[in-house]
Amino acid sequence: MYWLPCIRSAIHLRSGNAIKAIELLEPAKAYELGVTSFFYPPFLRGEAFLTLRKGDEAVTEFQKFLDHRGRTRDDPKGALAHLQLGRAYAMQGETAKAKAAYQDFLTLWKDADPDIPILKQAKAEYANLQ
Repeated sequence: MYWLPCIRSAIHLRSGNAIKAIELLEPAKAYELGVTSFFYPPFLRGEAFLTLRKGDEAVTEFQKFLDHRGRTRDDPKGALAHLQLGRAYAMQGETAKAKAAYQDFLTLWKDADPDIPILKQAKAEYANLQ
């Protein structure tokens, strides 16, 4: 019940239509925190809100990962949620919260290959917060 809306949403998000991406996720709300949803709907919705520069809404979506850490700790999106949360806080001007979220992400990725593009980008963004 959530996969098709997620797939369609991701297509629209990739095409630059964040508003449509959010609309398409509406039917998935009832299932998004279920055992089999893997938290895809909140992650996609959070990314769409970041695209729309709606930091408050993005924080709400990415915070769901932290609120359900037991179910998301092995999921790569769980780690990326820290980065996206940092971006949302930075967008809001919440520098201290943004730094903390970036630090959480960087701690989780401390042993990662330093040449991974998302890690390099996160380090640069974090440095700009200083």
